[in-house]
Parts: sequence; C-alpha cells; structure tokens
Amino acid sequence: MATFVLIHGAGSDGWYWHRVTPLLEARGHAVLAPDLGSGDDARGLAEYAGVVVDAIDAAGRPDDVVLVAQSMGAFTAALVCARVRVGILVFVNAMIPIPGETPKAWWENTGSIEARTAAARRGGYNARFDPATYFLHDLPPEVLAHADEHQGEQSEVVFSEPCRFDTWPQIPIHVIAGRDDRFFPIDFQRRMARDRLHAEVDELSGGHLVALSNPRGLVDRLLAYL
Repeated sequence: MATFVLIHGAGSDGWYWHRVTPLLEARGHAVLAPDLGSGDDARGLAEYAGVVVDAIDAAGRPDDVVLVAQSMGAFTAALVCARVRVGILVFVNAMIPIPGETPKAWWENTGSIEARTAAARRGGYNARFDPATYFLHDLPPEVLAHADEHQGEQSEVVFSEPCRFDTWPQIPIHVIAGRDDRFFPIDFQRRMARDRLHAEVDELSGGHLVALSNPRGLVDRLLAYL
C-alpha cells in the first residue's frame, strides 16, 4: 500500500482533496493532505514545503510516498522532493516550475494567460478571469455549497519567491490534465509537460479543480501509477 501526500493549490486548503481521500483510503492507502496556510504572509514556498515534510515525518517517513501536487502546489512539491525521499511524483493541472523560477515569472515564461484567453475565445466563454467561469463551472451542487468556505486569499509573498531546487528526482513523474480545464487549457498543459518534463499528459474529464469534479477518475489514474 502507498502513502499519498496531497498538496493543494493557491488560496486553498486540504479540503480540496476531501472527495479523493476516502476513495484512496477505501483501497487501503494512507493519505496526508495538510493545509499549507496559503493566506499567511509569514509563509513562503519554504514554509509550505516544511508543512508537507513535517506531515511526512509525523507519519514515520514512509518509503512509499506518492506526492501529488495540484496547480501552484507544484512549486511546493519541488522543494519537498529535495528534502525527503519520494517514490512517485504526480502533477495535476499543475504550474510545473523550472529551477529558480518564481510563481509570478511562471505566468510570463509559459504564456499561460495568452493560452487561457485564446481558449476562451474558441470556447465562447468570458476571457476575463472570474472564479465561477474558470474554477467552479463543472463542480456538483453539493461541492459548490461549501467551496466558498475553503477558497481564501493567497498571500502575495509567495509569488516573488524563487523555487530553489536543482533538478527533479530520478523517479517516475506523471502529469494529469483535465480536458475541461479553462484556467490551464489542455493544449497548453500538453506543451508544458513536453517542454519542461519531456513527458506526455494523461487526460481526464474535469476542469481545473478535478479532484472536486471527478474524484473517482482521478483516483483511478493515481492508482494506475502504482
């Protein structure tokens, strides 16, 4: 059995994984989904990574860690991999960084905003960002009813912090992308995976918050990597 360590994205908390966790546990796996404290200006990428490493330490530093990083959680994952042994690394609709890159620079370096705007024009929805259009459009009503409670402000401090890692570990690395992601469109994610990891994406139905919209599909894919 594996220990899944789940890293949420910007302005969120561990609740993001609440539909995934019981599905993994029902298959006999351990799950850690810590809150990073995204709204705290005293915390940056190093502190986020420290939260994850502390959770792994508290679990006895298992040697079967599957590290799963959503969206900006990929920056945290890079630092975690530099500090603890990870068996498998999985990105989900992720901001895959290069060494020394800041989250703020990532947007310009990758052309993410241009890709998002072009996809909106093709898809016939509003090109101007708003959470309902880009994050919440495919969530079921029972999830939407509680989403606002768990979507907070993201501290601006972290966006200017370089992601200080040397290279990705020599372990299996997988990239999962939601076909319906409006924030990071699927063609953009394919390009990012190829350019930054020389990898192909595994596509799932679902938008940017795929752990909330298609948890079973995501869990099936995660388990297939074991």
